[in-house]
Amino acid sequence: MEHALTPATLAELRRPRPYPAVSVLTPTHRREPGSGQDRVRLRNVVAEAKKQLEADPSVTRERRADVGTHLDRALAEVDLAHTEDGLVIFAAPGEHQVWSLARPVPERVVLSDTFLTRNLVSARAAERPFWVLSVSADHVTLWNGGVDRVAEEHRRGFPMTRVRDNFDAERRERVGDEPSTFRDEDVRHFLREADTAAGRLLRESPRPLYVTGEQAALSLLDELGGVARGATHLAHGGLTHASPEAVWEALVPVRDAEARRGTADVARELDAARGRRTYAAGVDEVWRTAREGRVRMLAVEENFRVTVRDDGDHLVPALGADLDSREDIVDEIVEQCLETGAEVRFVPDGALGDADGIAGVLRY
Repeated sequence: MEHALTPATLAELRRPRPYPAVSVLTPTHRREPGSGQDRVRLRNVVAEAKKQLEADPSVTRERRADVGTHLDRALAEVDLAHTEDGLVIFAAPGEHQVWSLARPVPERVVLSDTFLTRNLVSARAAERPFWVLSVSADHVTLWNGGVDRVAEEHRRGFPMTRVRDNFDAERRERVGDEPSTFRDEDVRHFLREADTAAGRLLRESPRPLYVTGEQAALSLLDELGGVARGATHLAHGGLTHASPEAVWEALVPVRDAEARRGTADVARELDAARGRRTYAAGVDEVWRTAREGRVRMLAVEENFRVTVRDDGDHLVPALGADLDSREDIVDEIVEQCLETGAEVRFVPDGALGDADGIAGVLRY
């Protein structure tokens, strides 16, 4: 199953496909009792997708068989032991993908000439992905971070290992190796290469970067002046060979402090916007201003979900059973704002007060 949505991957997913491009969405659960129902629910929604393929007169028998085979393959690839809060299956002639999302999705099937990507975009924005570079004198590890985990990455030459030639074990025992290690030219060259590789990665997939290591290593990276110099530093050694759980645990205090500062910054921006009368609140007003491209900063409470229908002039509350209901309107708003260059900030539930879960700072 896929987790990392890069800009390049999103562009590829959005390109037109030969009809039918099938998007299958279903909520999933991380633990019991909900997770016990996931397998049946998933099979049912895939069966519904096949039923719609059968009923569509514009789909030839060959394409129906092709896409149906890819739906079956995708279903077989789903690992329900490691699902998160939502699952998306894409299938089209000759291809399929399975995406696990750390954000709920509505249950639905869509046949079109493109895949339905807004739920992926919203989940990525809510997850606030980041990179972690754990460095030592002879090993550098890259970690891919998300909402509640990190996982080791193997790309762009990572992990990197320096072969130690002519290592003097007696000298280390006599004076200790660490004080002079990071003044060694080989080590400097090694960490410069790691920093350069990290720079290439950030150009390909930009996101916040954390660097962990002994203080001497962090000081050397500052001195080298590459991308790691502008990253958030965490003076914590021993993480280059650590477990993902240990790396995550080391990051939690830093991430929590940043989240608190970020929430306070959002509150100040919204208060200032009220004074300038460039403020919007509530799903209906924010939706209208988002479609006009007027939202500069969007704030959404992390678990805010609402089902609505469009009555022509406004969005009004609706039930999920209504035929014209839109369960993923928040995801639509997030994607629309990102498309028009707005900043999207997710904040803890209740942080927006009387804004009813969603608010925006307007450009005008």
